[in-house]
Amino acid sequence: MGGTNVWDAEWAVNEEQARTLIGRQFPQLSSKQVKRLGWGWDNTVFLIGDEYVFRFPRRTIAVGSIRIEGKLLPKLEAYMTIPYPKPLFYGEASDGYPAPFLGYAYVPGDFPIGLTEERRALSAETLAKFLRRLHEFPVQAALKCGVQQDHRSLTDIASRKVKLEGFLSKVVEHLSPEESGVMEAYISRLQTDRVEAVNALLHGDLHFKNMLVNENGIVSGIIDWGDLSVGHPACDLSVAYSFLPPYARGVFFETYGGADEETKLLARLIAVYIPVLILMQAIDDGNEAIAAEAKSNIMRALSD
Repeated sequence: MGGTNVWDAEWAVNEEQARTLIGRQFPQLSSKQVKRLGWGWDNTVFLIGDEYVFRFPRRTIAVGSIRIEGKLLPKLEAYMTIPYPKPLFYGEASDGYPAPFLGYAYVPGDFPIGLTEERRALSAETLAKFLRRLHEFPVQAALKCGVQQDHRSLTDIASRKVKLEGFLSKVVEHLSPEESGVMEAYISRLQTDRVEAVNALLHGDLHFKNMLVNENGIVSGIIDWGDLSVGHPACDLSVAYSFLPPYARGVFFETYGGADEETKLLARLIAVYIPVLILMQAIDDGNEAIAAEAKSNIMRALSD
């Protein structure tokens, strides 16, 4: 049974189970080594040999996302300017495991944890070009694949502000007085209740745990497309605030093609909101490295 947190698993899959499930449906992979890479809220991830990655849903809510990824990700290839995991193996639910699962081409790279601001700035144009092309994908084609439209009410700033205040009260003891003061001041200044709706195809969850960098610290892969959706591009543009130093944002938005003040306001809010959620989970998991990176993302997002 699921636990008390939204990220708790309904179904935990270990390496032995993954090996059995993959081997039954894809016997050509049965001789390859299986190694767990990690897990997010929705999926447990395994490396198969050094060529493939398999993702197994951990929660019922993630099943629909896996199905949509299987349909839509192959169609994105012509729009992608950064490597991404293409589905190659479509696993079906069985007696051994109640959900479909997907195998993808492995995208190499490291998570961008502890990068200098100078290294981060090197990815400004790379990220902007990637998002410009992704957001050009035809919305109707995405909706036909079953993606949801603004299911998270991205433009409702007032309710997100209330949630953020609640989250802050849970993590405040893990913040320095300066960090909590900066966040409280930001939340109190946030007076806009809602921004106008805009529709684009979104990655939907663009943060440091879903990005990979090469040996030079430049973004070289975008992973975990389980939150593919149609909604306000500010959701993805949040990366300009959480990932990039303030001095690199001008180049980012210029390369992307511009963004109005409402979009930037919403992008900054999401750039605080998502790392706060990551911080909460990292505290729960006792993962100090992820917690520290989440905090630095929040502080960067609130810097001008």
